[in-house]
Amino acid sequence: METKAKTGNIVKLKTGAVIAGLFEGEKEATGELADIDAALDGAISRFIKQGQLKGKLGETMLIHSLGKIPTELVAVVGLGNKTDLTTDRIRGVIGEVCRSLRQKKVENIAVTPLGAGIADITLGSSAQAITEGTLLGLYTFRRHITKEPEFGEVKELVILAARPGELSGLKKGIEIGQIMAQAANLARDMVNEPSNYMTPADMAAMSQKVAGEYGLTLTILEKDEMAKLGMGAILGVSQGSCQKPKFIILSYKGRAAQVVDLAIIGKGITFDSGGISIKPSEKMEDMKGDMAGAASVIAAMSAIARFKPALNVTAIVAAVENMPGGHAYKPGDVVKAMNGKTIEVISTDAEGRLTLADALSYVNTKLKARNMIDVATLTGACVVALGHVCSAVFTNNQALADRVIAAGRRAGELNWQMPMFEEYKEQNKSEVADIKNTGGRPAGAITAAQFLAEFASATPWVHMDIAGVDLSEKEHKYYIKGATGIPVRTLVNLALDMSQK
Repeated sequence: METKAKTGNIVKLKTGAVIAGLFEGEKEATGELADIDAALDGAISRFIKQGQLKGKLGETMLIHSLGKIPTELVAVVGLGNKTDLTTDRIRGVIGEVCRSLRQKKVENIAVTPLGAGIADITLGSSAQAITEGTLLGLYTFRRHITKEPEFGEVKELVILAARPGELSGLKKGIEIGQIMAQAANLARDMVNEPSNYMTPADMAAMSQKVAGEYGLTLTILEKDEMAKLGMGAILGVSQGSCQKPKFIILSYKGRAAQVVDLAIIGKGITFDSGGISIKPSEKMEDMKGDMAGAASVIAAMSAIARFKPALNVTAIVAAVENMPGGHAYKPGDVVKAMNGKTIEVISTDAEGRLTLADALSYVNTKLKARNMIDVATLTGACVVALGHVCSAVFTNNQALADRVIAAGRRAGELNWQMPMFEEYKEQNKSEVADIKNTGGRPAGAITAAQFLAEFASATPWVHMDIAGVDLSEKEHKYYIKGATGIPVRTLVNLALDMSQK
């Protein structure tokens, strides 16, 4: 889909549909909606007076122009209370209305910068939100479907400027929105792929493609190289699978200093059967998405490379399959991580933290990064605690956590900080090794984070447990059923923020 800014009168524009907003509580049409209303002989005003249009957030009414204006359809969208308007609300209503228009076989859509001038919403931030909402909301994954789609695709989105002087701000917002949404959709593509099409080798190939396209440096460590580095935790998890593990290092250099300012580490279990501690068969197919953290950091690097911040960023992914088999690691085994710590395996289904232990150790010992963020679909306990609304954030550095949470807020990706009290470490104590890989059911998300903290050491670190938000069960806002792409835009916002401060 092509997105562009141009000047024009929304009433005189010939297009498939125009979108105009109405705030809750408004008794009459204002702005461009008033112009459209006048051209439609007061039809919109009548709907407002009759109570059929109330402006509630997400409310949508499609009105046929019946030839009174060049456009065929007018989509009036509810923006909710004006004082509550945010860019994320704009993203959400745009995503939903664009899906509705696609079902009406609309190919061309026009909209003015919704909300610009309200609170801190600028022309640019409105254009960014509209662009993101459209591209994210219209996303589809049909690679393995042979049947033709029921609806065609929207081919063009035009954001209209009232004056030529507004075009530069709109164009900049569109550009940012495109980069952000394209990166999130790349992560969605990777997570939505069946695991036989997204093996560790496939994930390495995708990293190679991203590196080549955006000028990143790529190193892939093979099994024997991991063994030489002492990555016993990753190799233990991979033992049961015929798929060879891949340790992926994807780097962007935005300044001359020989230091990694930010390392982003993604859990990359391309399929998680649970291993010997095998999962129930119901919904096991969703475990193809246990590499959502890895997909997020790889996709975030594609956007970071395009924005070119003055920051050095490296993404790390330990890509493995967790399978049962004659060679599989077992409950009761002891493995040794790269930093020398020994780990008693209580459950082979607590495998993600083992791979992250080696990844965090590598970042600390080899990269010596200044800051680390790990992203993982780590625990079912996180879903129990927070549901499907927000990610959990754990940290050993409050300033870094505050930055992550703020970056997520700007993206519309919510996070909630969880406690890291020393007392939780007791649950991870082992009788036969330095630490065990699960502390039991109570506070499971916290004890998993405490496990990772042992390998993050003193480096400023944030752990994001995205287990409840990596997938959506339904269409809502700019999400569709399947992979969400969270927290790609948070990571990109964080990198941009760190480069400016």
